[in-house]
Amino acid sequence: MDRYLGAEEAARRLGVSRQTLYAYVSRGLLKAFDGADPRQSRYLAQDVDRLAKERRRGRRPKEIAQSTLDWGVPVLESALTLIEGERLYFRGHDAVYLADRATLEDIAGLLWQVPLDLAFPAEAPEISPAYGVLLPALAPLPANETLLTLFAAGTDDDATAAWRQDPSLEARGAGALLRHLTAVALRGPPAAAPVHLQLARAFGTDAAGADLIRRALVLCADHELNASGFTARCVASTGASLRAAVIGGLAALSGFRHGSMTVRVESFWDAVSGADMAGKIRRRLESGEAVPGFHHPLYPHGDVRAKALLGQVLPRVPQAREIIAHVADLAGTHPSVDFALVAVRRALNLPEGAAFLLFAIGRCVGWIAHAREQRATQSLIRPRAIYAGPRPA
Repeated sequence: MDRYLGAEEAARRLGVSRQTLYAYVSRGLLKAFDGADPRQSRYLAQDVDRLAKERRRGRRPKEIAQSTLDWGVPVLESALTLIEGERLYFRGHDAVYLADRATLEDIAGLLWQVPLDLAFPAEAPEISPAYGVLLPALAPLPANETLLTLFAAGTDDDATAAWRQDPSLEARGAGALLRHLTAVALRGPPAAAPVHLQLARAFGTDAAGADLIRRALVLCADHELNASGFTARCVASTGASLRAAVIGGLAALSGFRHGSMTVRVESFWDAVSGADMAGKIRRRLESGEAVPGFHHPLYPHGDVRAKALLGQVLPRVPQAREIIAHVADLAGTHPSVDFALVAVRRALNLPEGAAFLLFAIGRCVGWIAHAREQRATQSLIRPRAIYAGPRPA
């Protein structure tokens, strides 16, 4: 539950006068909300405390820079995703509520703010001939390892180039990118069916499995300025195509601290399975090793996305319930969406690497949304570095 402060208490916590408090609001450093009395504004306690901490830190450039890059002070405005009160919202709509009923295409329409019939027409997009040439050579490799390469080969920049002025063509090109990514994940041609149904058919799951895949895709659609989303924005800010932004997002997602965390979760799950699970986890912790797929800084009491998925999965995967219970007892941490995606994969008996594919296909919607939003600002993302090397002679 969000806590609000009156102007007097907010000013006291900040150590400023009420006039200075109002100046902070006018400069965009703090947001004022209407109270019961329309003449009296109120302020989110967490925003006031954050600003107070920044003021105590002062204006030392090194500390300010560090605080923005490591789960810290917001660095740019976005109307896409809000993480607040340990809840997740897409353009003001609760993501868990949406996951109960929406498709990934619905979320694309919401985040991109385009009509679905424009972005996802009845006919499937064409794919580049280079895709068919390259696919046989990469066929022996797991699909999650070839996603970026095949996507780059199967698409081109023309449909989503920055110079295009027709919003309808851009919307159609954005939808085609999502369909192309799904196609290369499944190593087939693009299709016009909803993405979750394409995946369910290819993986051979039943209707309940298709619904679980749909939920996972929706919950992965965006997560504010994560590393891959920010990468997509940086790419788009240069004037590159939306396709290039997706390629940048895929590259960032491949890292073991981001999307490929699911690979680490798979390895951890296998390593602790069997007899003496608690002992194996304890010895891992005692040796200083991390438990992958647990704890998220933005959700101290548990990743809301993981909760929404695991509520559907745990009855079918008792081993997941055991791991969660032991980690909670030994480390006091809760599962993240990475662990939940692996649990979904195992519950549905999907091929290894499918957890990463679900993450990437879902997040593609967010990358395109961030790229379009950044493109609309007409500004280049170009921060400065604090030089820490030897001074010139």
